Amino acid sequence: MRVLITGASGFIGAYLVEEGLRRGYEVWVAVRSTSDLSRLPKGNIHILVDLPFDKVNQLTERLATIPKDWDYVLHNAGATKVVDKEDFLRINALYTKNFTEALVAAGRSPKKFLLMSSLSSYGRSDEKTFRPICISDPQHPESLYGQSKLAAERYVALAPFPYVILHPTGVYGPGDKDYALALQKVRKGIGFAVGIKSQKLTFIYVKDLARIAFLALENNKALNKRYLVADGDTYTDRTFTHLMQQAVGRRFLISLRIPLPLVRLACLCSEQFGRLRNQPMTLNSDKYLILRQRNWVCDTTLLRDELGFVPEYPLEKGLAEIVTHSQ
Repeated sequence: MRVLITGASGFIGAYLVEEGLRRGYEVWVAVRSTSDLSRLPKGNIHILVDLPFDKVNQLTERLATIPKDWDYVLHNAGATKVVDKEDFLRINALYTKNFTEALVAAGRSPKKFLLMSSLSSYGRSDEKTFRPICISDPQHPESLYGQSKLAAERYVALAPFPYVILHPTGVYGPGDKDYALALQKVRKGIGFAVGIKSQKLTFIYVKDLARIAFLALENNKALNKRYLVADGDTYTDRTFTHLMQQAVGRRFLISLRIPLPLVRLACLCSEQFGRLRNQPMTLNSDKYLILRQRNWVCDTTLLRDELGFVPEYPLEKGLAEIVTHSQ
């Protein structure tokens, strides 16, 4: 079996490659010439460098040179932070459209195409009763990132081959920078929470996410379907901080709640600093729209019942593994 994985050199991508190899796939990866390939595991990997996702005709020509079809395509490439906000739509949506069209034009339509989207494509949900987000809920993302992911989903749904779309919640694990930074702060004795009102959070460990992706690809019933992806547990932001405190072995902790206006100001200042350096920043005005969301609870019934997913990494175990890898 052959699988093509885009965005393979990134945090999630490297684990997708590892899972594909573990399952015995012939793994093809699409990376940029500037990508750091040190995360990629050793194995039966074929590398495609600088596929021209911005030019559908050139992309078609490149794909047509591949001697055999891929059984599955796992489209994981995308942007989570940018300097120019228009790049969200260009990279996440337009490139996905070009990719699906080029696969068809090149005669390389897969048996199934998986899009790694995001729970952010749903936007803010019920923040009074905290009803879980359901797969059938209307999608109305406020952030440009979420809107670009939703646009990509709609392009994939128009493609003439079977697809599956995953909507993961917060993805964490060794190699992720955002949660590693939070753990570092807790190790130094400071815990931060965004907003005065408590958040309800959900998570998925990156190895569990990689396993879910291949469960969805290999399941014959998962055709033209979407799945909300989380480990099934819900945490308050305070509980999350406490679990990080336990993971790093910190006895005393100063817990701070940062009011949303101050968070917004920090995001705006960070964004302006990034513009001056022409560098995308983790904190920016678009990310603020995601940070202020209080309810990240989602219904994972389909994930369990249709794909048979049982998490191997509850949050406590996942955080412990991050700490172990960082030592």
